[in-house]
Amino acid sequence: MLFCLKKKKSKRSLNHRPRQPSVYLFLPFTFILVISISLYKYGSYTVSPSSNQLSTPIYELSNKTIAIAEKPSPRKTSPYHDWQLFNTDFKDMMQNFKIFVYDDNQIGNSFSHIFLPHDNPYNPKLGNYFSEHIFKIALLNSSLITQKPEEAHMFFLPFSINNLRNDPRVHSEEKISEFVAEYTNRVTRELPFFNSSGGADHFYVCCHSVGVNAASKHYDLHNNAIQVTCSSSYFQRLYVTHKDVALPQVWPRLHQSTLTNPPHARERLAFYAGRVQNSRIREQLITLWGNDTDMDIFGGKSPFPYGEGFRKSKYCLHVRGYEVNTARVADAIYHGCVPVIVSNHYDLPFANVLDWSKFSVTINNRELVFLKRKLLSITDDDYLSMYYNLFKIQRHFMWHATPKGYDSFHMTAYQLWLKRSVRRLSILPSFGYT
Repeated sequence: MLFCLKKKKSKRSLNHRPRQPSVYLFLPFTFILVISISLYKYGSYTVSPSSNQLSTPIYELSNKTIAIAEKPSPRKTSPYHDWQLFNTDFKDMMQNFKIFVYDDNQIGNSFSHIFLPHDNPYNPKLGNYFSEHIFKIALLNSSLITQKPEEAHMFFLPFSINNLRNDPRVHSEEKISEFVAEYTNRVTRELPFFNSSGGADHFYVCCHSVGVNAASKHYDLHNNAIQVTCSSSYFQRLYVTHKDVALPQVWPRLHQSTLTNPPHARERLAFYAGRVQNSRIREQLITLWGNDTDMDIFGGKSPFPYGEGFRKSKYCLHVRGYEVNTARVADAIYHGCVPVIVSNHYDLPFANVLDWSKFSVTINNRELVFLKRKLLSITDDDYLSMYYNLFKIQRHFMWHATPKGYDSFHMTAYQLWLKRSVRRLSILPSFGYT
């Protein structure tokens, strides 16, 4: 726009026409207005307030000042596939979706602790299984609960795989699957709701790796019911992508204020720390990049606090272990570190709502040798776009005992809402429910 302003004209009659007019003086007013609005919009990185997203000023990166609008980038878009479509349907869910939770007392099961909410879900010892426990607590505290099963769109089977794993009576994977099958058979015998849909409107939640086999001994539970699981792998034989739901794996944090470093304070290119014994791809990562001077890659604990590695790095690696999932993706998002996902066949949480390419980097396991080249090829402009998109989607990877807004619980519930349309046989009304 500057070239349009550098030539200042003296006062003349409005009807005066120079002998040799310059083209730029005859630009239509509407075109100038459009250009000005566009520069204003992208220069401040303003987002529609309806999406509750943040504005972004000009930043310093790589010792130079970079205005985000300087060079239009394909990454400079919303992290949502279609915010308006999603938000409209989400509000419909909040008003109408109903979930019925089976009460263990009604089926006379003696393993009450397997079905009851955890009394201390924020205990750090729960670690990777936090999401499994906090989902149940959030559901029971949510507005989606109904006491009338005839009103329900979905039915929750509230057994905890993590609690089963820690019970010496049913510790093994074999006994866990037998327990779940027996429990489901009892539900189908004593109550009519499972049989009316073949289990297609029923779901259970698990974040323990043994949970993927929990339904293996009950045909309808395995084939029809919805598995809400952290171990959401396309390659997992008991996970069905179009039927099941990917659950975000989040580490327990009682205080969830997100304090993060700005881009110019992130001096390290990438960070990873974790055990390598159960993962060939992690072993390869350490072999290739363990001694790199620009990245902090550790096979085991880092020599500095774990959170510090996330805060001082531009990119943070999620590398699959025994399963495709770990809490590192949510850790990276929490700390404002762009996730780098090295985990083939990972069905990422909320992928039908979130465009993961707008705030993360995906690298095929076989291309790990090109990791550094890939990260260095990302422009400052693209990095800034991904970095600030993280702040727009952080709320979706936070759990609350009483669910709030667009948090992990409601986002997971939305995935169930999308799967609610099933045909049922008529339900008999005489089973003690009013």
